[in-house]
Amino acid sequence: MARLARTAGLTDIQQEILSTVRDFVDKEIIPVATELEHRDEYPQQIVDGLRELGLFGLMIPEEYGGLGESLLTYALCVEEIARGWMSVSGIINTHFIVAYMLKQHGTQEQKDHFLPRMAAGDIRGAFSMSEPALGSDVSAITSKAVKDGEEYVLNGQKMWLTNGGTSSLVAVLVRSDEGHPEGTAPHKSMTTFLVEKEPGFGEVRPGLTIPGKIDKMGYKGVDTTELIMDGLRIPADRVLGGVTGRGFYQMMDGVEVGRVNVAARGCGVAQRAFELGVQYAQQRHTFGKQIAQHQAIQFKLAEMATKVEAAHAMMVNAARKKDSGERNDLEAGMAKYLASEYCKEVVEDAFRIHGGYGFSKEYEIERLYREAPMLLIGEGTAEIQKMIIGRRLLEEYRFQG
Repeated sequence: MARLARTAGLTDIQQEILSTVRDFVDKEIIPVATELEHRDEYPQQIVDGLRELGLFGLMIPEEYGGLGESLLTYALCVEEIARGWMSVSGIINTHFIVAYMLKQHGTQEQKDHFLPRMAAGDIRGAFSMSEPALGSDVSAITSKAVKDGEEYVLNGQKMWLTNGGTSSLVAVLVRSDEGHPEGTAPHKSMTTFLVEKEPGFGEVRPGLTIPGKIDKMGYKGVDTTELIMDGLRIPADRVLGGVTGRGFYQMMDGVEVGRVNVAARGCGVAQRAFELGVQYAQQRHTFGKQIAQHQAIQFKLAEMATKVEAAHAMMVNAARKKDSGERNDLEAGMAKYLASEYCKEVVEDAFRIHGGYGFSKEYEIERLYREAPMLLIGEGTAEIQKMIIGRRLLEEYRFQG
């Protein structure tokens, strides 16, 4: 197990951070994850521990009180955390997407106001693009902002908001036709607003309601919600970057970080499934020997381990490409697509190795079996990833005839 998913070329600081996170996962997350997940209970004690470790400021620059680490370091930490419980990695994912968007696109005032408190974990971030009727078609967003003096009035309904209840800052993407004539391409008339709110459910500020948690098959513990805006008034200085019409590009930049995160989660869950499968295969006996000694099981273990290695390598490549400052939508799309598909397959093979016991809630693999499907749709479905990959490949390999 220790030989899988190693990463070459890490600094001593990166190795120390990962070792600390790995110990935390083994001692504080794995022993309680299944019980908390079955109760759909928010892991407050675990989150407090991550805050004490400084993980909420992992990628935030040191000048704002963070650790100033790379996307690669963050992705490897996510991989470790998801190995313990995928829901916990979701709690920090949206926080970091918002922090990244602020760092890359925010005004200096916005950075000074939000980033130090986000690094300390005093402000928890969430971001919101999806709506009930649009799925992956971001251009079909109907939520709208209308200028009214020095404020904007926001109306509309958003969906699938991770950390909707526990967050205190939400980056919300809406249409904003002000300054953009009729006929402007949809992606050029969208704006990201930084919406501050109180944690909790119900009306969390005038004009903004978080109705409650959506009951899900898996990915429990973390709160997934709707967000309803009805006359929500936001000051003009809370437009991300200070200029309208740039929201689509800002969000897509953040989503590239999110896709690396989802790939890392897939790697972590697949690693845990492999660990459980290879361990159980050496404990269970049939026909007078360990089932691990049967060739059929060895074939499964070989395939599972190979998929874990391949997904990890692609995730690391995508993170390093983003860290270099280069465009990484191709690499992030490939990593997200492969890692989520392989995660599903590795989890299912571990489930099969467990036999009937895999169907029992007493065994951890049952939880992983319900969690893996979320990765197939989170941050864009496999079909969306294939569209992105295909278009980028045609750009790179354009035929000159």
